[in-house]
Amino acid sequence: MKYTFYIAKRYLLAKKEAGFITVISLISILGVTVGVAALIVVLSVFNGFNGLVTDILVGFDPHVRIQFPASADTTVIRAVGEYLDSLNEVVGQSAFVSGKGMMISRKTTKVIFIRGLETQALPSVSGVTQSMIIGNAAFSENTSEIVIGYSLADKLGIGIDDTLFIVTSAGVQNALTGMALPQLFPLRVIGIYEAKNKEYDGMYAFTTLETAQQLFASGTVHGYDIRLISIDVSESFVLEIKQKFGESIIVQSWFDLHKDLYSVMQVERWSAFIILALIIAVASFNLLGSLTMTVIEKTRDIGILKAMGATQSDIMTIFRLEGILVGIIGSLLGLGLGALICWMQVEFQLFALDSNVYIIPAIPIEMRLMDMILVPLSALLLCSLAAYYPSKRAALLQPSDAVRWE
Repeated sequence: MKYTFYIAKRYLLAKKEAGFITVISLISILGVTVGVAALIVVLSVFNGFNGLVTDILVGFDPHVRIQFPASADTTVIRAVGEYLDSLNEVVGQSAFVSGKGMMISRKTTKVIFIRGLETQALPSVSGVTQSMIIGNAAFSENTSEIVIGYSLADKLGIGIDDTLFIVTSAGVQNALTGMALPQLFPLRVIGIYEAKNKEYDGMYAFTTLETAQQLFASGTVHGYDIRLISIDVSESFVLEIKQKFGESIIVQSWFDLHKDLYSVMQVERWSAFIILALIIAVASFNLLGSLTMTVIEKTRDIGILKAMGATQSDIMTIFRLEGILVGIIGSLLGLGLGALICWMQVEFQLFALDSNVYIIPAIPIEMRLMDMILVPLSALLLCSLAAYYPSKRAALLQPSDAVRWE
């Protein structure tokens, strides 16, 4: 064992004559432990909610959405479809037509978003088929059928096999000229889904591509919904499509479709990280104080060490090692405590939620390896920085002055 490490360990666990300094060091270790544990737990909670939101949104939204401007040429639309067919990373795709329409029932009316997808591709690009609670999403050919959300069905007071009437902008164009009444499109409800998302359940309805083209008087498609082999390749896929077709089309990843929501969540995550990191920063200030007092307490010892041949580098190493030891001990204890709390939440649901109010039974937890590495390293860095001033002060002491000190 190198003597600098041995002395650093002895100074950290000082004897009775420096008991107060030892208490401050223990408080520093405790502060680092609490800070690291709190950061790991809070970041894991943010990861859990982020994963939950992503699962819900991506369950109904595609990994990548391509939209064509109104002036898009049919040759461009055909070229995009053929290019998507040639890509191995695409596991599901569907042309779509979408827009707003007014849904009319016996009870009330409501403006909703209507989305028409290819029947055979519906299970591979949307989670609506896996979220059915009543009926199904098996659309029949040459019939006008629709699938709606649970909240929307409840508000409209309708059920399976009831008929709804849809009015779209295409259906009122003639009425605006005074030449005819608004055109009502009757659609039979064949399924009701529950997406665990109030916006989807109350605002979105799904139908076939052909029916949507009739509703919105569209002779072509508005774009493509695409599912990839992994959500992680979405951004690179978007760049690939943009490089291929340039500005002639609009390409959005799942993140772009809900950018405002994810941006807010990211700001909240970083805000929590900075606030909780202050706990570690306070512990680092305690460490700085304890090491400074240790330098004052051990001035005579430092002088003797330098008289015996210890260099300035050796003296700095001793006190820097003290800071590093505090950081290592506190980080490891905090890492273990944070991981234990997260594991207990996953296994025993210590912090449960009211299932009548929330869609999940307990606060979600998702531990990530990068957090488990970066948080302890951040704590270790702060403790190392806190040890710099005391170590520099100790190294600059003159042996003659230090030995004369009483």
